[in-house]
Amino acid sequence: MKRIIYLILATLFIFSCNTEVTKETSKQIAEAKIDAKTFKPAQKLSKQFKDYWYAGEAEISSYKLEQARYGEMRDGNAVLVFVTEDFLPEVQVKADNYSKGNTPVLKLNATKNFNTGIYPYSIMQSTFYPVTNNKHAIKISASIQEWCGHVYAQLNNRDDFEIISHSYFQSEADQNLMLKKTITENEIWTQLRINPQSLPTGIIKVIPSLEFLRLKHIKFQALKARAMLDKGTYTLYYPDLDRTLTINFTEIFPYDILGWKETYRDGYGPNAKKMSTKATKIKTLKSAYWVKNSNNDEALRETLGLQ
Repeated sequence: MKRIIYLILATLFIFSCNTEVTKETSKQIAEAKIDAKTFKPAQKLSKQFKDYWYAGEAEISSYKLEQARYGEMRDGNAVLVFVTEDFLPEVQVKADNYSKGNTPVLKLNATKNFNTGIYPYSIMQSTFYPVTNNKHAIKISASIQEWCGHVYAQLNNRDDFEIISHSYFQSEADQNLMLKKTITENEIWTQLRINPQSLPTGIIKVIPSLEFLRLKHIKFQALKARAMLDKGTYTLYYPDLDRTLTINFTEIFPYDILGWKETYRDGYGPNAKKMSTKATKIKTLKSAYWVKNSNNDEALRETLGLQ
């Protein structure tokens, strides 16, 4: 009898242990599934990508700009400069020397120049996006200069998004804030050049471009947007801003940006109305522009239609 009782208790113990193992295994499987959904593997760079982007040159594209500002349209030019760089992930600046610890990025320097009456505007945004195409931009900065003064904003991707902003406006002045990580509009442009099919679609949260937030004096925040990708066109619509950004690009590598359109309400008081900023491509050239700094090299600006 004792032997039978012992066998029964042993059997119950074994099944009890197996149940615990099963529960633990189920938990691990569930966690693995969650990780699989949230983890995005690094994109493998094709030979075509490497041949184009690692040839020791930048890609420079010029655009005819029609910029909405103060309720009127302004003529100007825009330039997109794409180039690969080695980036220091901790300090978050360009590396002076190669190291395995560096982060390879596709950098975009985007500039705009136009006049508002007697005084000029100069705008520049820089985005540093990992070529692995599985993380947010490491760093984004924007500066705007005009005769009233200038403003500067910078986003650093660390544990959270760390943002600093300096402005000559009393209501904005000097700011330091933190935001949870999410998609940034600035990184969309570089992600598109790596793989447009990887662009986010549907209802998403996006931090609008630093340029737009500063020009419109809107606080730094992520806003709901509807994102759509369709045959060489990517569109973001922000309901809270009633703003639409549409980027047109070629559907074959290297996915050239042909132009863009940004529609929103611009101007103040009775002059405020729905307007559209537009950029239309003029010319693209590949060049190691950083060594093209002699007077003789100014002819390249004519090639780009910037004279």
